[in-house]
Amino acid sequence: MIHKVWGGLIPILALLLASCAVDPSYPLLASRFPLPPAGTDVVGGLAVVRAHARDLLADVARHFDLGHDEILDANPTVNPSLPGEGARILLPTQHILPPGQRQGIVVNLASLRLYYYPADGRTVITHPVGIGRGSWATPEGSAWIVGKDIDPVWHVPVSIRIESARLGAALPASVSAGPDNPLGQYALRLNLPGYLIHGTNRPYGVGMRVSHGCVNLYPEDISALFPEVPIKTRVLILNRPVLVGRIAGRPYLEVHSSEEAATVAQVRQAAQEAGIDPVEVDWDIASHVAQAAIGVPLPIYRNAPTHESALAAVPVVEWSVR
Repeated sequence: MIHKVWGGLIPILALLLASCAVDPSYPLLASRFPLPPAGTDVVGGLAVVRAHARDLLADVARHFDLGHDEILDANPTVNPSLPGEGARILLPTQHILPPGQRQGIVVNLASLRLYYYPADGRTVITHPVGIGRGSWATPEGSAWIVGKDIDPVWHVPVSIRIESARLGAALPASVSAGPDNPLGQYALRLNLPGYLIHGTNRPYGVGMRVSHGCVNLYPEDISALFPEVPIKTRVLILNRPVLVGRIAGRPYLEVHSSEEAATVAQVRQAAQEAGIDPVEVDWDIASHVAQAAIGVPLPIYRNAPTHESALAAVPVVEWSVR
């Protein structure tokens, strides 16, 4: 199930230093980016905002089209509910593209993020997603879109009805379109029985492992994505917590939190897949970035700044909630 709800539109107002290189023309709230040129595997750019007195971190995340877990991981010292007036919030709005072919839909479970590569071959669209939890984990593998539904009816699986009954909340056999329907207004049906990419009536679950296996987007994200995606679109679901790519030819590392801490061996494997020679990498810096696992691309080339220094160089931009 796929859900989205937070949105907005403000431009990046400052250039980032080379260690956190960003094209200043990218809007912070953009979801569509030009595919990067040769020597670059990254889209978007990092920025910092200052919280207002009554800002909830969840609302900041949605405003910038970010998910729950990714904004928490990027800001481990910030109050996870009410950051407070002037709190420094790092926006993880820069992403190393997942490995493999850039076509169709790619869902990286580890980063809780979806990427869609339109057939024009020139752009990529990305949104945060919610995915399956525990024994309901979203399966890895290949699939394709077999149907598109507006105002879908939720035919409640027997397994979910049994689980809900055990919790004292009986569910009907089906739920019609409307505010009580967890599928939201739009659904992309996969050839995997019972699995959908859809909206949600609970947007605060986007960016978390909370569903019964479907991929969920904010309502505003699925409404934008739905008309873009044709039937027969290929869908690849993978789980890559360690991503390595290049910015301006130099290696960067992005590590997402997982049940097991990332290892240097995983970083070496990801670097090899990205075509990066081990001699290009400062492995002490790479180890520190892997341990931090804050989910943003950080430099790991020889003589690169520490990740603390790189993050300190990210510019602060002005913003307001619309």
